[in-house]
Amino acid sequence: MKILIVEDDKSLREIIQRALTDEGYVVEDAATYFEGCDKIAGYSYDCILLDIMLPDGNGIKLLQQIKQLGKDDRVIILSARDSLDDKIEGLELGADDYLPKPFYTAELLARIRSVMRRGAGAVNKTMTAGNITLDLQSRRVTIDSREVQLLKKEFDILLYFMQRPDHIVDKAVLAESVWGDHIDMVDNFQFVYAQIKNLRKRLADANANVNIKAVYGFGYKFTNADS
Repeated sequence: MKILIVEDDKSLREIIQRALTDEGYVVEDAATYFEGCDKIAGYSYDCILLDIMLPDGNGIKLLQQIKQLGKDDRVIILSARDSLDDKIEGLELGADDYLPKPFYTAELLARIRSVMRRGAGAVNKTMTAGNITLDLQSRRVTIDSREVQLLKKEFDILLYFMQRPDHIVDKAVLAESVWGDHIDMVDNFQFVYAQIKNLRKRLADANANVNIKAVYGFGYKFTNADS
């Protein structure tokens, strides 16, 4: 699960990021309104933690942008302004929850789990491609009804591909989406190649009828085995 933190308070942002990372989430962050705009326009997130008071803009306007783009990212507003008007405005614009500052990280984690459970009820809990089925809640993978054990990142990569069938996926975009936006600090993508190689082997050993094809100079393409 990938979460974006839009929060200008560096210490609070780092505390939240550590707590989320410890829970196994992929975390990205933005410290300003415009950084948040760039992230939201370019990527999708399972949940966005959104501060209202940003140094160069208003988080409510960022929430409006999320909805105007037609995104279904879950949004939890974080604000030191615990006013009823702000709360009502945020919820009416489509925020999923509102958490006033200060708060305990345990409560934030519980709120995230809660909004994601509510969101799961509105969408399919499974995803299929060929003879592969992913259970998005339990993170189980079955191929021809037989369970296949995948590591966490292998599951995340497979899910990313299955959400984009027959699309060419840039390796850098894949890496950032699965590992987070600090990926630009690495020198090469050998770890991505290794994960893809392992995933391909697991799928082949289980007789999956899909392919993860390398597209020279670009990245990868997820297709049916006969295409």
